[in-house]
Amino acid sequence: MVTIHRAHGLRFIIFVDDHEPAHVHVFGDGHAKINLISADGGPRIVTIEGMKRSDVRRAMQVVVEQQLVMLSRWRDIHG
Repeated sequence: MVTIHRAHGLRFIIFVDDHEPAHVHVFGDGHAKINLISADGGPRIVTIEGMKRSDVRRAMQVVVEQQLVMLSRWRDIHG
């Protein structure tokens, strides 16, 4: 597990033994999984468990802003 970013009390994590498609796990008060690329090229929420809507919005905002950096980190970790 590699923490690739922290913002707004949230941790953005990539698991080293994870699977495609490229995604991040976001932990705060709850958990969300966000794919870094969807059919339209932008990120997409896959799952939300126990996370407040405001935290989900913040997480998506961060992923949109950091998408290229996060994709680069995914490729560094998973090839």
